[in-house]
Amino acid sequence: VGRGAAEPAPPAAGEAIVTPTVRDIAAAAEAPVNGYSPDLERIEIQLLLEGIYRHYGFDFRAYAYASLRRRIWKRIDSDGLKTISALQDRVLHDPAMMERLLLDLSINVTAMFRDPGFYVAFRRDVVPALRTYPFIRIWHAGCSTGGEAYSMAILLEEEDLYDRARIYATDINEVVIRKAKEGIFPLDRMQEYTQNYLRAGGTRSFSEYYTAMYDGALFAPRLMRNIVFSQHNLVTDRSFAECNVILCRNVLIYFDRTLQQRVHKLFHESLPMYGYLGLGSKESLRFTGFEDNYEAVDRREKIYRKIK
Repeated sequence: VGRGAAEPAPPAAGEAIVTPTVRDIAAAAEAPVNGYSPDLERIEIQLLLEGIYRHYGFDFRAYAYASLRRRIWKRIDSDGLKTISALQDRVLHDPAMMERLLLDLSINVTAMFRDPGFYVAFRRDVVPALRTYPFIRIWHAGCSTGGEAYSMAILLEEEDLYDRARIYATDINEVVIRKAKEGIFPLDRMQEYTQNYLRAGGTRSFSEYYTAMYDGALFAPRLMRNIVFSQHNLVTDRSFAECNVILCRNVLIYFDRTLQQRVHKLFHESLPMYGYLGLGSKESLRFTGFEDNYEAVDRREKIYRKIK
């Protein structure tokens, strides 16, 4: 317990005592692990990331260090390894290990109608402009398992815009892209998703959009017809199309400032004049070099329109 911290409460009767591992404590305190000096640990992490980039083409070198560090030690613990160098040896010689580490390093948190206020603002402030377009292209960058892409498909269908829309849903991780294409979500999350949908301004019954099967919910094939799921690396890949809307929500917070600027340059080049950019609640255009190129449509919900 750190100086000045309160003593932890004793466990209740019958409650299991969970002892944190050395790495749990180190990850929280950003302290050395297994006798590593911080300098040696950073060197080995840099070598691991460089090896991944050169051998597999995935570039995590400019991701936020503290987050990467925690995720790397989690994988080391899970596979019973002792050092970062041991993980590097396994990763470079075993593609299956690389796939497991990629799941750890990539950001795979999503939900249907996540942050409902964003969708309320999108309906109110962006949809009227989209009605004036003959065809609508929307890019979901960092789509994970597709929850927000399907949410946008539902919103556009309810606004009678889906027939002339194309949603490009991309992620660095092929595993989650394959899962997104299936359109199957955990059945036990449907109550949460229904509440999100209603708070997001949904106009129908959410159960109309999926069929319950065993422990999964299969979303209607009509929602998939205009979604293109594809692998895309924001760090190394270029723009693939000019899009009227780009949504990249709660992804950039895991990048360092240099990489954020690079990605914002990609987004700016991919948007036409008066195109829309949607960011996550903890993300900002400040210090990106592009703040003056946008006007705030809804500052609270982080929706912006390109003006130059």
